Amino acid sequence: MPFEIINPERLGRPRGYANGVLAPAGGALLFIAGQIAWDERQQIVSTDFVAQFERALSNVLAVVREAGGAPEQLARLVIYVTDKREYCASQKEIGACWRKLLGRHFPAMALVEVKALLEDDAKVEIEGIAVIKTVTGDK
Repeated sequence: MPFEIINPERLGRPRGYANGVLAPAGGALLFIAGQIAWDERQQIVSTDFVAQFERALSNVLAVVREAGGAPEQLARLVIYVTDKREYCASQKEIGACWRKLLGRHFPAMALVEVKALLEDDAKVEIEGIAVIKTVTGDK
C-alpha cells in the first residue's frame, strides 16, 4: 500500500521528510502515542541524545509492528526535543539511526522544541500516525 508523496516544487526539495503523504483508500489509521527512550521496565536507556532518539523511534516502530504494520506505513511523525541545538549537532548520527530503522522512508514530519517532557530524563519524544492496510473481501 504505497503512499503518494506530495512535495510541491515551490517549497523546494525537503531533506529527510516529505511535505505531504497521501494515503490510499483501504487503510486503517494507527495513532501512535508519544514514545520516549524507555525499555520494557520503563527506564530511560541512556542519557545520550542519539541513543534516546534511536530507542524512541524503535518504540514507535514496535507499536506499528504490533498493529500488523511495517515501517514504510508511517505517514506522519512529530519529534519533540528538549534542545534543538543538540538535535542539529547530532544530525549525522541521527541519520544513521534513521537509515538503520527506516531506510529511505521519509514521512511528513515536524520537529518541535519543548521546554521539558513529562519524564525528566527524556530528551526526545516521538509520536506518529501510520496507515495500516486492512484486509477486505471474502475469506
